[in-house]
Amino acid sequence: MASLEELWGKLSGSSDCKSLLKKHLTKERYEALKDKKTKFGGTLAECIRSGCLNLDSGVGIYACDPEGYTVFADVLDAVIKDYHKVEKLDHPEPDMGDLDKLDFGDLDPSGDYIVSTRVRVGRSHDSYGFPPVLTKQERLKMEEDTKAAFEKFSGELAGKYFPLEGMSKEDQKQMTEDHFLFKDDDRFLRDAGGYNDWCSGRGIFFNTAKNFLVWVNEEDHLRLISMQKGGDLAAVYKRLVMAIKTMTASGLSFAKRQGLGYLTFCPSNLGTALRASVHMKVPNLAAQPDFKEFCDKYHIQARGIHGEHTESVGGVYDLSNKRRLGLTEYEAVQEMRRGVEACLAREKELAAKK
Repeated sequence: MASLEELWGKLSGSSDCKSLLKKHLTKERYEALKDKKTKFGGTLAECIRSGCLNLDSGVGIYACDPEGYTVFADVLDAVIKDYHKVEKLDHPEPDMGDLDKLDFGDLDPSGDYIVSTRVRVGRSHDSYGFPPVLTKQERLKMEEDTKAAFEKFSGELAGKYFPLEGMSKEDQKQMTEDHFLFKDDDRFLRDAGGYNDWCSGRGIFFNTAKNFLVWVNEEDHLRLISMQKGGDLAAVYKRLVMAIKTMTASGLSFAKRQGLGYLTFCPSNLGTALRASVHMKVPNLAAQPDFKEFCDKYHIQARGIHGEHTESVGGVYDLSNKRRLGLTEYEAVQEMRRGVEACLAREKELAAKK
């Protein structure tokens, strides 16, 4: 495995690397941070390894563990401000809103435009490091802690946990068809240590209705996902919030830092760590030359239905909130909702002109 000095040499010697790591890890910062270590044993090498081995990275830096955001703040804070387009790191305290007073419901009662709705969050156990510093034993212990919390789910959240290790071919096939199964095929994540000891300590929980699931030790310790067909954002959001509250009440404690919100493995995802999205038919709007600018105006991101850098299929786009940092969870969902409503109104206008 390449040493820190070798990694730094590769990064500093590259003239065509455009990552945020390359931009913000100056010689001065490197010298100041190179000998530091977190209480989890995390080092600068673990933070920058992927970005140095993959010079085509966009961000290029991960946090080795929750404390890495403090120990290596000199470079991570600069990257976070740049990526999230904020001048200062003053993320508010979490606020999911009052679920009894939501001022939104089904965004598309006709069912003609919104194919499906999804809200997900990332969460990290505060007593464990991130993938590069975790031992196999720690990962397995974390999985056990998480499974104990799943036992507290009741009502519509109740379901079953499926460990990846030893999963039957039948379950694999079914989960692939349901688009539930996560894989170990991302080279950026692999070089960051994200797939160490694959597939030990990893698995998927989902409820009976298959409209709520949790990924355990995929990229983050936990990814909680609520989803369903159609545009009922209120139902999807309420289900997710109830799941988060149940897991917190079961004794799990999630990593946070003042000014940064919830801490995740990749600094691009911290803050609310929330992504609310719809798959929506907007063929007329998407054909407009100012489609991206229209979305930008409402702080929403449009991408193909199979994720970033993918194409649309049949005029269906994945529309989601762009901002994660500097606003509350409730505000992020509201921002996505307003953007989707604007896209829907514009799509109807354009269709009527045809």
